[in-house]
Amino acid sequence: MSVESKKTREACCSKLKLFLASLAFVYFAKAFAGAYMKSSITQIERRFDIPSSLIGVIDGSFEMGNLLIIAFVSYFGAKLHRPRLIGIGCLIMAVGSFLVALPHFFQGLYKYETSMSHKAVVNSTESILPCLSNHSMTDADDTLDAETKLECEKAAGSPMWIYVFLGNILRGIGETPVMPLGISYLDDFSREENTPFYLACIHTVGILGPMFGYMLGSFLSKIYVDTGFVDLDTITITYKDSRWVGAWWLGFIVTGTVVLLSSIPFFFLPKSLPKQGQEQEQIQSKSTELATKTEQEQFLPEETQEKPVKFQEMAKDFIPSLKRLFRNKIFSLIILTSLVAVNGFIGLITFKPKYIEQVYGQSATKAIFLIGIFNLPAVALGFITGGFVLKRFKLGIIGAATVAISASLGSFCLLAIQIFVQCDNAEVAGLTMSYQRAPQVSYNPQTLLSQCNGHCFCSVKHWDPVCAYNGMTYASPCLAGCQTSSGMGKEMGFHNCTCINEAGPAANASAVLGQCPRKDDCDIKFKIYMALSVIGSFISACGGTPGYIVLLRSIQPDLKSLALGMQTLIVRTLGGIPPPIYFGAMIDRTCLKWGTKHCGGRGACRLYNANAFRVTYLGMITGLYFLTNTLWGYLYYNIVKKQKKIALKNQSKENGQESNAVANGHANINIADKEDMGMECTI
Repeated sequence: MSVESKKTREACCSKLKLFLASLAFVYFAKAFAGAYMKSSITQIERRFDIPSSLIGVIDGSFEMGNLLIIAFVSYFGAKLHRPRLIGIGCLIMAVGSFLVALPHFFQGLYKYETSMSHKAVVNSTESILPCLSNHSMTDADDTLDAETKLECEKAAGSPMWIYVFLGNILRGIGETPVMPLGISYLDDFSREENTPFYLACIHTVGILGPMFGYMLGSFLSKIYVDTGFVDLDTITITYKDSRWVGAWWLGFIVTGTVVLLSSIPFFFLPKSLPKQGQEQEQIQSKSTELATKTEQEQFLPEETQEKPVKFQEMAKDFIPSLKRLFRNKIFSLIILTSLVAVNGFIGLITFKPKYIEQVYGQSATKAIFLIGIFNLPAVALGFITGGFVLKRFKLGIIGAATVAISASLGSFCLLAIQIFVQCDNAEVAGLTMSYQRAPQVSYNPQTLLSQCNGHCFCSVKHWDPVCAYNGMTYASPCLAGCQTSSGMGKEMGFHNCTCINEAGPAANASAVLGQCPRKDDCDIKFKIYMALSVIGSFISACGGTPGYIVLLRSIQPDLKSLALGMQTLIVRTLGGIPPPIYFGAMIDRTCLKWGTKHCGGRGACRLYNANAFRVTYLGMITGLYFLTNTLWGYLYYNIVKKQKKIALKNQSKENGQESNAVANGHANINIADKEDMGMECTI
């Protein structure tokens, strides 16, 4: 009998470990897909020629999907087969990822804006006059009638971004069951003291997903979107150009496949498990006459031994459960604090690659790679550290709250310092500098015209930057006043440029394709920024696991799944959907040069006012994090106040006990300590 009991315990433990491993892999898979989506935001924005505010709507559609069903999944799902629901969610996520990639196969070839004629690109033997080459193109753009423009837009496939929007919604719907049902299932059947460590393990494995997602995004962003279908020698732009679009679609096929594989184990896991650590006690309390079937029934929670609860009964109890949940002041404050913090975090992570590209002059590929290789491992280490501190020092809710608020304050201080680490604007004639190299910032496209290029009849719509040998960038060879060209593809050169001489005596009045690099001191400032960013990421992540513990220990056990679901619903609705939209709208206000779509009309932004971008972007994030820390202080005060009341109640109960409790004093003290740690569930 003892051998059979041992086997049963080992089987139960292995199932819990299998669920832990499966949940960790799902966290990896969904984070892998989510991070790749974030890393592809810039590529999608350029491919569909849409502004940052619209790309913010697309990014927020993931949370919209969560919003649709999170409350019902969290409440009703807790009473159903949780592992199986997680598996179904993964299947939906995979379908969403494949749908996001679908537009690529229906769109035509990507046509980036350029002032060069196709003849000049493919024929290296013919010398052209750049400052006259796009005059006819300008006229053609202006004379397109509405019907022709509409047909052109359809041919270009620009409305196809709707498929990306819908696919991201499906990803959000599929991700819904993972967190509330997975965490509650794990917490229900594991030892209380093991929960922080398990959460830390899950988040640590999960954080590898974003690292791989950003690295995949960096790799694919160097591969041209239509590679294999076009002659790359005729392409005049490189991956460093703001018009370049990488093979963004390929990553969604890869991430969708990984998510699909992660769903498989959950269809083979049981609806419930025995509570970890209670198996031996359950077995010892039974006589040797009990059958294995009876033993296993004793392992199961009481609600699983009862008859299935009808849907009408669950629905009837839904509203009262919500009322009980939100009467908990601690829980409501946690929701509010998380809401503000997530607003800042989503705005930070969504536009960080663009921030690095525009403020520090790094390519989008390098920005994505550095985030994946430095920031995300720091976050993983932070989660491990936070979980280790909780387990090592056996911290209760007050200790967990102390760690969380300390981490929040530390990361806020480092974020505030980043505002002062800046590079000057890129030197672009007519936008950030005058043609005589006097500093100026102009949002008026007419300032691109000057006396030196007045005879060229240049268009101010297009962005086809060239770098002069004097370090100044010009919006196009025509606007640089270049008279001749040579070479082909990326190797084209432009000569006898009248505007280069106007900027000051130049030994060589020539220019090459591409934007000029920033000054040398900008690289040093960028390294300082990255160091502050990585340290801040580590410190902030140290508060991640303690923050979860504060939430879990502040709610009643029967409301755990509902609480996690409502937190996810509220935070993702108000903290996930609006930030990309209003951050994107504010960032759009700092745009100096808008691109032009193939059929005319405003496209994606090509150049931002770096100083205005920095103040707007970091200013909003810093303000949100300041409010977060203020709320954390008030939350901490209420937690301490509540715990003092609990301690006084426990003390009064102990004083009223009979004198025979003295003989078992040590045991009672230990029990009281455990109750102190668990009483947060009744707050």
